Amino acid sequence: MDQWIAAAGFFAIAVLVPAGMLIAAKLLAVTARSHSKLKSMTYECGEEPEGDAWLQFHPRYYLVALVFVLFDIEAVFLFPWALAIEQLGGFAIVDMLIFVLVLLLGWGYALRKGALKWQ
Repeated sequence: MDQWIAAAGFFAIAVLVPAGMLIAAKLLAVTARSHSKLKSMTYECGEEPEGDAWLQFHPRYYLVALVFVLFDIEAVFLFPWALAIEQLGGFAIVDMLIFVLVLLLGWGYALRKGALKWQ
């Protein structure tokens, strides 16, 4: 029964704390006395905004970003493997070499297709 009381207490805190924060923010909110045109303008480091805010980026940007994420994920797999290499043995070295080889094949394919050339 003590476990259910603890769970109910945790649930009550999980509901009351965010609700209390939202209510306090609403009550303590600072509002302007008059509406200023500057308040609705886009802030760009103190510069006057030029043009439309909805710009289209070249698809090549997204491709380079995806390749960057791919190699970040590779690093996430390589670091723990490198720390535990002594306990894993020789079979783990072969597995990681295959993993890196597959990633290098993908990288080589992207280079050959010109996907990483910035124009």
